[in-house]
Amino acid sequence: MAYPPQPDPFSGSSREADAGAVFVLESKGQWWHAGFHLTTAIVGPTVLTLPYAFRGLGWGLGFLCLTVMGVVTFYSYYLMSKVLDHCEKAGRRHIRFRELAADVLGTGWMFYFVIFIQAAINTGISTGAILLGGECLQIMYSDISPNGSLKLYEFIAMVTAVMIVLSQLPTFHSLRHLNMASLFLSLGYTFLVVGACIHAGLSKNAPPREYSLESFESARVFNAFASISIIAAIFGNGILPEIQATLAPPATGKMVKGLIMCYSVILVTFYSAAVSGYWVFGNKSNSNILKSLMPDEGPSLAPTWVLGLSVVFVLLQLFAIGLVYSQVAYEIMEKNSADVNQGMFSKRNLIPRLILRSIYVIFCGFMAAMLPFFGDINGIVGALGFIPLDFVLPMLLYNMTHKPQKSTLTYWINISIIIVFSGAGIVGAFSSIRKMVLDAKKFKLFSSDVVD
Repeated sequence: MAYPPQPDPFSGSSREADAGAVFVLESKGQWWHAGFHLTTAIVGPTVLTLPYAFRGLGWGLGFLCLTVMGVVTFYSYYLMSKVLDHCEKAGRRHIRFRELAADVLGTGWMFYFVIFIQAAINTGISTGAILLGGECLQIMYSDISPNGSLKLYEFIAMVTAVMIVLSQLPTFHSLRHLNMASLFLSLGYTFLVVGACIHAGLSKNAPPREYSLESFESARVFNAFASISIIAAIFGNGILPEIQATLAPPATGKMVKGLIMCYSVILVTFYSAAVSGYWVFGNKSNSNILKSLMPDEGPSLAPTWVLGLSVVFVLLQLFAIGLVYSQVAYEIMEKNSADVNQGMFSKRNLIPRLILRSIYVIFCGFMAAMLPFFGDINGIVGALGFIPLDFVLPMLLYNMTHKPQKSTLTYWINISIIIVFSGAGIVGAFSSIRKMVLDAKKFKLFSSDVVD
C-alpha cells in the first residue's frame, strides 16, 4: 500500500543541521544491533528484584502479573514499531519519542510531556546504575576486607569515574559491541544466581520458607500495586524510537526481529530468577537477591566464587545500561551544543561533549551517593514513568495512525490496556510513595547501605 508524502515538522533541513540526530542517533545499525540495545535496556540487574516483587503478590498473582506484563509490553513495543514504520512509509521518519508523539497527536504539549518523562526515567536509571555499581564494588570489598574503612559513596565515586570515560563514546550505534556483551552478561549472572538459589534451597542452611502475604487487607493491596509498579519498571523501555533510530533506513520490519531476540532472553531470565529466588526466600526476599544469598549474619548460602562472579557480571553490565539510558540526554546536549558542519571529532564539538557529558554523569553519581533508596524509587519510576510511555502512549498512537474500526478487537484491546494501566499507574504511584514515606525513617543521606 502506497502512502502519500506528508509534511514532517521534524525533518528536512532542520534535521540535517541537528547534531543530536546526525551524531548521537546516526542510523547505521542492523536488526540484531537493535536487539542488543533493547536487551540491555530491559534485561538488567533489576531481574534480581523479581523475587522481591513476588513477595507482595504471592505465587499465583506473581506469575499472572509477570506474564501479563510480558505479553502487554511485547504487544506495546510491536505497535510502537508499526507506528514508526507507518510514519516512515509516509515520508516522516521519526527518531525521537517526543517528536513522534507530538506529530501523531498534533499537540505541542505532548512533546514536552514525553521529554520530561524520558528525562526523569533516564536520569533515574543512570543514577540507579551507578548506585548499584557502587554497591557491587562494596560487596566485593567487604568480602575481601570485612573491617575496611571505605564507604558506599567512595565506591560510587569510582563507578562514576569509569562512567565519565565511557560516556565519551560518541554515538548510540557505537555501543553495539558493548551491548552484545551486555546480553551475554545478563544470561551469565542470571544462570549463576539461579544455580546459587537452587544450591541454597537444597542446603542444610536453607532459610525457612514462608510465602504468606500481609495480614491486613489494605496493606496487602498496597503492596500488590507497589509490586506491579516494580514489574512494570523491570519491563520498561522508554527509548524504543531512539533505538529504532539507530537502524539503517529503511527500518521497516527490522525492530520486530530485535524484539523477538530481546524477549527470548527475557523469557529465559525473568521466570528463572523469579521462581528460584522466591522459592528459596519467600516473603523475606531482598530487593537484590544477591544480598539475600549473602546475609549480614551467618555464612553465604552459595559458593563464594559463584556469588563473586555474579557480582562482577552485574557490575560490568551496569556500565552498558547507564550508557544506553544516557543517550537521550546526550542527544539533547549535542543538539544544542554541537556544530554538525565541523565533524563529530572536531575540537569545536569534542570539548563541549567532554564537559557536558562529564557534568551529567557527575550529577547522576552525586544523586546516587546522596539518595541510596533503590527499591522504593524503582516502584515510583515504574508507575509514573514507564506506564505512561510503554503501556498508554503506544496504544493511543497506534489507534491514531492506523485508525482501527471501533468494532474491531484491536481497538478495544488497546482502549482496555490504556484504561487498566492508567488506573494501575495511579494506584501504583500512590502505593510506592506510601511505602517510601513509611520507610523514611530508614533513609539517611550519603548512607553506606542501600535501603530496600
